[in-house]
Amino acid sequence: MIPRYSRPEMVAIWEPESKFQIWFEIEAHATDALAELGVVPKEAAAAIWAKGKFDVARIDEIEREVKHDVIAFLTNVAENVGDEARFMHQGMTSSDVLDTCLAVQLARASDILLADIDDLLAAIKKRAYEHKFTPTIGRSHGIHGEPVTFGLKLAQAYAEFERNRERLVAARKEVATCAISGAVGTFANIDPKVEEHVAEKLGLTVEPISTQVIPRDRHAQFFATLGVIASSVERLAVEVRHLQRTEVLEAEEYFSPGQKGSSAMPHKRNPILTENLTGLARMVRSYALPAMENVALWHERDISHSSVERMIGPDATITLDFSLVRLTGVIDKLLIYPERMQKNLDRMGGLVHSQRVLLALTQAGISREDSYRIVQRNAMKVWESDGAIALLDLLKADPDVSAKLSDAELEERFNLDYHFKHVDTIFDRVFGK
Repeated sequence: MIPRYSRPEMVAIWEPESKFQIWFEIEAHATDALAELGVVPKEAAAAIWAKGKFDVARIDEIEREVKHDVIAFLTNVAENVGDEARFMHQGMTSSDVLDTCLAVQLARASDILLADIDDLLAAIKKRAYEHKFTPTIGRSHGIHGEPVTFGLKLAQAYAEFERNRERLVAARKEVATCAISGAVGTFANIDPKVEEHVAEKLGLTVEPISTQVIPRDRHAQFFATLGVIASSVERLAVEVRHLQRTEVLEAEEYFSPGQKGSSAMPHKRNPILTENLTGLARMVRSYALPAMENVALWHERDISHSSVERMIGPDATITLDFSLVRLTGVIDKLLIYPERMQKNLDRMGGLVHSQRVLLALTQAGISREDSYRIVQRNAMKVWESDGAIALLDLLKADPDVSAKLSDAELEERFNLDYHFKHVDTIFDRVFGK
């Protein structure tokens, strides 16, 4: 993953030093369990912990000769431990180490991502309450619909990321399993108690049945979940991008002192952070497909999944971590313009209240079809005037309307506050009472 879109804490999980340390702990804990079972000497298990160490450069050097990363690792550790190292890896296969290590890495990455989501939720909640009753226009198809509040827009995002948090908790549980079952997963040469011991020490659960590898449907769900979260990141980012358009300008990314928006046009203030998030979301989603294709391995195992996971494991988690933190910053510093929101609400001459008039006419005894026709013919005049004509004035002058609704009754249908009477209820549903 390139440094531009990386944060050190997440990157550290995937560094060779971290990976080999997990490998060492798997081997050492397994040897402890074997010693308790009387399979290997307890002195050997103690020696591995006491003298076991590794050197990344030396492992790479050995691997260039043996063409096998786990053997290279074991050889290097043995160089430091001495004769007792012959009791390491008893009854184990490479996938026991690789798959269990990946489970640890994905679990640790999940913990960082969950913390990221918590920070994002806090930022969204803060801004949602700040603008709980700030009127703005709700749009469908990009066209003015009816009034909402900006707080409701943010409350929707909060609810979505709460669901994402629950998904990630489930995905973490799904992927955090340990397999120490030996060749083709039969435990022929290693006791299942070893697997139980290693799982407990590393904070994992036991894989009920492995085939020499942990089944990849678990990983497919995990990376698919990351893709869903990235899509939610993009959804909120796209909303900000639309609101920042010059013609709308109801909100915009914070523009810091000294920041420049264009090499050619000094006036530009571009939504570069949220555009960046849109692009990064595409990348995270792209990692879900190869994870799904990894599910169908040959028989008890092949390694067609290995090269894929060496890429998508770091890239997906590092990219999503960066994206969530960036989105939190965007929301926390988002510039919000209530006056512009009100101006846009008023721009189309009251068209946003058309449904209330339609319903009032049906309640007054006119068929829905005729009511729709009466309101629409007046609304189209407002539309064609680009809001220069007020819908309320046209309706008051329409004999079909005035025959059923008084001026006062019409004016009541243009009351903005009417649309916000259930905002408290929605907030209670989303944030709790």
